[in-house]
Amino acid sequence: MPFSTSQTKLIKKATMSTESKDLSLVTGVHHVGLSVSNLPDSLKFFTEALGYSKAGEVKEYPAVFVSNGNSFVTLWQTEKDATKFDRKKNVGLHHLALSVASLDDLKKLFAKVAKFPGVKVNREPEALKGTKATHFFVFEPSGCRIEFVHWPSA
Repeated sequence: MPFSTSQTKLIKKATMSTESKDLSLVTGVHHVGLSVSNLPDSLKFFTEALGYSKAGEVKEYPAVFVSNGNSFVTLWQTEKDATKFDRKKNVGLHHLALSVASLDDLKKLFAKVAKFPGVKVNREPEALKGTKATHFFVFEPSGCRIEFVHWPSA
């Protein structure tokens, strides 16, 4: 469904503006924790496909922390019989959206990520309807839905 003009303006204002800083004491997202069904494969996806580095781990959870210097993600191993997320039946994180610096980088990343073992492409690169952004979606090896988006500044 395309975004209306007012929705597009709101999204751009929320993502590109500093006007709301006086209204909120929150400075940003510190990290996102993803529950994954295959911790080793999800870790490989983040480190080998996305270029993140392992920043730590807690073996007794088990959990691994990864970062690329701009974003920080915790990968939590689920139990073997964990249920896959269904956006219509579960409350929780629908997807994680990661920024990409340029359209060329977005295309290069898609080419790399789409052929990574265990990844399922959900949407190929396309215009984000009603905006100037381009994005794509994949399910990483554990089934978490990740969006990659380039939103031009001009």
